[in-house]
This record gives sequence, structure tokens and C-alpha cells, in this order.
Amino acid sequence: MKVVKFGGSSLANSAQVSKVVKIIQADDQRRFVIVSAPGKRFKGDIKVTDLLIQYAKATINNTPTETITGQIIARYEEIATAFKVPQTAFEQIKTTILDLPQQDYQDDGYLMAAFKAHGEKLNAMLFAEVLKTAGVNAKYLDPKDVGLKLTDSPNDAEIIPSSYEQISQWANSKLVRVIPGFFGYNDQGQICTFSRGGSDITGAIIARGVHAKRYENFTDVDAIYAADPHVIHHPIAIHNMTFREMRELSYAGFSVFHDEALIPAIQGNIQVVVKNTNHPGERGTSITSHKRVNPAYPVSGIASSPGFCGIYIRKYMLDKKRFSQKILKLLAKYDLSYEHMPSGIDDLTVIMRQDQLTPELEDALIRELVIALRPDEIHISHNYALLMVVGEGMANRTGIMSKATDALARQNVKLIMVNQGASEISMMFGVRQDEAQVAIKALYDTFFPDL
Repeated sequence: MKVVKFGGSSLANSAQVSKVVKIIQADDQRRFVIVSAPGKRFKGDIKVTDLLIQYAKATINNTPTETITGQIIARYEEIATAFKVPQTAFEQIKTTILDLPQQDYQDDGYLMAAFKAHGEKLNAMLFAEVLKTAGVNAKYLDPKDVGLKLTDSPNDAEIIPSSYEQISQWANSKLVRVIPGFFGYNDQGQICTFSRGGSDITGAIIARGVHAKRYENFTDVDAIYAADPHVIHHPIAIHNMTFREMRELSYAGFSVFHDEALIPAIQGNIQVVVKNTNHPGERGTSITSHKRVNPAYPVSGIASSPGFCGIYIRKYMLDKKRFSQKILKLLAKYDLSYEHMPSGIDDLTVIMRQDQLTPELEDALIRELVIALRPDEIHISHNYALLMVVGEGMANRTGIMSKATDALARQNVKLIMVNQGASEISMMFGVRQDEAQVAIKALYDTFFPDL
């Protein structure tokens, strides 16, 4: 039995939905279908989720909503009309959209979560009706009924582990169950959502809960590639990779698959396959616990993520005075997370995502660091990028680091940071953001010279 998830681009309009219907019909083992909200139909279009966010903000601010609700309703109506969905079923969807402001919400955070979640909820209700018109024995299944309980965090929730026992009771369903992704319910019955893109997480949770053999994640690419196709012309496809490799690459910018979605799949030892809705016959990328490594290609993928900054601190005998503890306490005070803290005997750098900092917060943090540490030097540098070189074949291999640094040196790429040791299957480099693409090309040409 398989669980399948379709992203927003796969369900953007009736033409795309028609492809999804055929995929479901082609394999009777595809028993649980997780859907996202309708995505962009063309460049410059707006996702239904973003329209719902606008709707929520207008409701909170008591500004007119007629134009926004009209746009939302039209997106679902186009699909319903194309598949001749019964008018009574579509009227329920329309009424639900218009009634959202009248529901009871604990506060504006829960209101926002509920509005956003209805992109998926209404699409799942509609797609169940679409499958029925195509002769598929299908039924909508709400996360509340399936037993998907989440922690009490309206817009960044996590699953409560006891949910899996409830979900397992649906394992022998004979119907095709259509379940909305992205959200569940807290103990008070309020809607809470995962982080943005969380439909992948729902799919993996359901797959683990019903003990699926395979979790298929349909998107708009034929496979996961060894590097960003926007940077490398026709990079090779990664047809087989491990969970560890995917987690490492997701951290540094691979956005095809939500990295948190791998955790339930790992826990349930479920094969994850990323496939293309537009080319379902393509092989795609299989993600599993283990794989056979090709010795000729120890590196599987190269990823880059921009938007980092580094706080450099120099102080004589820094390593003797527990400065790291003081720094971590200050970061916790301002609810800031850091990515890395490479250090030497007299200096260290705190690397973090710079979108956490406003100019005011940055000034306050530096001021408190000066008071707490009395450094000889302190300054902050912006616009770093982090590069990851990842591959199971890198373990116990010599010379990988030297090949990488030589490749970067030949292109005059300045290394801000080098980190190897946290994982035996990855290396991390910090570079200036404006040199990131040059660095990716240099690394790709080095580790994939003939491909």
C-alpha cells in the first residue's frame, strides 16, 4: 500500500488535476492521497495559500474581503466546473470560505492558521469529489477524524506521538482516502499548522501511521538533482540517495522535499520516492536508509543557501573564560538560533541566518556582547552563503577536502569558514554570497567531471 502526496503545482488547475486523477487510477495501491492547496498556474500567479493569508489579514484589520474571496472561490470553481462536481458539493466549499471570519478563534494566530489550512482542506474535499466523478471510490478524511493531533503552536506545530496509534486504525481502508496536508488539531480542537510546505510532513506522518510500503511525493521536477539546475546546466539526477544525504542537502537549500518530512519516514523505515506529476513514468529519486555507493562518485550532491551573517569576536585567552556559554545565553535571551560557531584560541565566529536580525536587534545584541565579553574586537559581516558537499561515499575517503578547496582556490573563491567533522558524509564551506554560484560550479566540475 502506498501513500501519495501532490504539491500545489500538481493541483493548480483542472488540467493539472486531470493528470493527478490518472496517476491515482494507474495504481490501486495508492490508497491515501495527501493534497496541498492549489499553487501557481503560471509565472506571476498567486498561490491560494497566499490569497488566504491576505484574507486573514483583511479580516483581522476589518478591511473589505469581497475581492479576495472572489479570487479564492474562482480557483476552486474552475476545477469543480471542469469535472462536473455536483453543485451541492461546491456550494459547501463556497460557504465555508465565506464563513471563515465568523468562526471562533482563540486569537489572531489561530485565526491565521485556520485560514491558511483551508487551502488544503477545501482542496481535499474538492479532489475527493473529482475522483468520484472519475469513477474512483474515494472519500474525504479530515485530520481530526484520522487522529492527527498536534502541539499547541498555531503556525509551527509538531505531531503528538500518540497520533500514530490512532492513524494506524485506518491502515486497512478499502477506499481511496483524500486527506488535506499541512494541518491538524490541538487538544482544544483548534487548527494548528506545520511550517510552510508542511504537506510533505503530513504525507510522511500518514505513511508511517498506516505502515505504508512506499511514500510517493509528486512535484514538478523529474528527480532531485546533484546541484541547482538554475546554476548548473543539466545537472545529473540523483536516482538513489539516503535519508542522511537528503537531510544534509535540505539544510543547505534543497527545497524539493521538506526536510522535517523525512523524520517520520526514517522512523517508519519507509521508502520515499520523489516523482514528477507531469512525467509520472520517469524514474524519480528514491530515498532510503541505505544505498550502494559508486566509488567513482563519492559526492552525491552540492547545495548552497544564502542569507547568513557572522559575528566575529576576538579576545585574548577567549577559550579559557567560558565565553561560549555567555554568548549562548544572550542568543537565548533574544530567541536567536545559530548555525555554527567555529573557534580558535583567541577568536570565534557566530554564524546565523541574518533574517532573524533587524537593525535594532543587531545593535542591541552587539551592545550586550560588548558588555558581557569585553572583546578586543567585535564586528558583524553580512551576506554569507553556506555550501554543502554531501555523499555517503565520502566516509573514510581521503583527499575529498583537498579536492574541494583546490577547486575553490582555482576560482579565487575566498573561504570564510570550513567545517568537516560534524558529519562524516558532508563538508561545509562559508563563502561570500556573491561568489556562491562560482563556488558551486567549481565544485560540480570537480566531483562530476564527466557527467
